[in-house]
Amino acid sequence: MKLQQLYSYTRKAIDDYQMIEDGDKIAIGISGGKDSLTLLYALAGLRRFYPKKFTLEAITVSLGFDNFDTSKIAALCKELDVNYTVVNTDIAPIIFETRKESNPCSLCAKMRKGAFNDKAKELGCNKSAYAHHKDDVIETTLMSLLFEGRYYTFSPITYLDRMDITLIRPLIYVDEVDVIGFKNAYNLSVLKNPCPIDGYTKREYAKNLVKQLNQEHPGARVRLFHAVTDGLLSDWKKETEQ
Repeated sequence: MKLQQLYSYTRKAIDDYQMIEDGDKIAIGISGGKDSLTLLYALAGLRRFYPKKFTLEAITVSLGFDNFDTSKIAALCKELDVNYTVVNTDIAPIIFETRKESNPCSLCAKMRKGAFNDKAKELGCNKSAYAHHKDDVIETTLMSLLFEGRYYTFSPITYLDRMDITLIRPLIYVDEVDVIGFKNAYNLSVLKNPCPIDGYTKREYAKNLVKQLNQEHPGARVRLFHAVTDGLLSDWKKETEQ
């Protein structure tokens, strides 16, 4: 995927769900993975020509793993003219040293999001951006059906009233395969996830299941996504449909 294609997909999502308004200050969560670095490129580029003017803050929450080097992220942010902040935490030692948490991924995500949102508010941001792409939408829907017994996935735009911050997901129209292509085409310096249980989660199971379904029933993946965007989830109604 080329940069102009990335801009096109991202802008369509932003326009369809009115994610950005004039004067917004948006915090981008940067894990160092391919998704968040692609989002950084997308919003940094759109910032130059999008009709509604906005500013950016890039934030990485360091979980406390050894040898987590953010210098390459810092260099990219400097290249893209985006202010970069690292929030150092002890989230990993808290979770893994006690060994008592039955659902460490859920607790880690909650603590990580809390640290991210706190820093975003401290930096004066009124919005935050997560790098969830189309495959994340599909996988989350499938996980909700299988493990929770409900038809649900995250929304393109969500107001977090406790934090008084609005969460947006500008990559929801971007396929993961295109993110991978963008990473390779632009030589993104992706950081390896230091978590020892990375790749052994329910999400990984859902990812493999979607792949299998699409192989056995070509087009299933696209239909699963349309079931969300054209279905009964009120949060997914486009502004033009409301």
